[in-house]
Amino acid sequence: MPAAAPPPSAPLSPVATAPVSTSGHAHSAAASGAPERLTLALPKGRILDEVRPLLEAVGLRPEAAFDDPKSRALRFATNLPHVEIIRVRSFDLATFVAFGAAQMGVCGNDVLMEFDYPEIYAPLDLGIGHCRLAVAEPVAEAQGDDPSRWSHVRVATKYPEVTRRHFARRGVQAECIKLNGAMELAPSLGLCQRIVDLVSSGATLKANGLVEIEHIADVTSRLIVNRAAFKTRHPEIQDWINRFTEVVTHAA
Repeated sequence: MPAAAPPPSAPLSPVATAPVSTSGHAHSAAASGAPERLTLALPKGRILDEVRPLLEAVGLRPEAAFDDPKSRALRFATNLPHVEIIRVRSFDLATFVAFGAAQMGVCGNDVLMEFDYPEIYAPLDLGIGHCRLAVAEPVAEAQGDDPSRWSHVRVATKYPEVTRRHFARRGVQAECIKLNGAMELAPSLGLCQRIVDLVSSGATLKANGLVEIEHIADVTSRLIVNRAAFKTRHPEIQDWINRFTEVVTHAA
């Protein structure tokens, strides 16, 4: 089990290293009394590139297969025999943590807002994965549109719960069509007039003849923890929270 975290003003204690397995599976406890396995869930995709330096900074190094683009493994050993990493779809990550399959994870607050799991505690904004959740519609429609006059909207989105809550706050009824991708095609194919999706640079919207018309929320990635694990394994998990906090604070 990791040592207790030092005060914020002191440097992090070095993390002991152990041989890394290339099997794609975490080491099992070799003897009675060995530390219980800790599983950290990380999202597939672009956020992984931003998470990787944080892992190194807190002393957590995945096995070589983790960085192999040809590897289809989803579960990885690390330099710490009792710590493993799983790599899952960003939209599934909160579910893995909420149900205790992973004790910790890195998850965008867009996913946290959509699922709103009470079993998840999000103690730290990691300051990575910056983007925003927004309403968009065709440029031609936006020129004469006034969102304040809407009473009913039909929207294609991956975020039906967030979308309904956003519009309900001002008395607008939202009919949501659930899509998991290619949202930008929906208006041009007559599926609906508007979409709600993540926006970063806005280049994808522009390429598909759409424009952002309403801002819903700013999005970053958070360190998340299963609440039950946080209670039963508090010293260990709090140590990892402290380590990530120290790294994020120094990077700010």
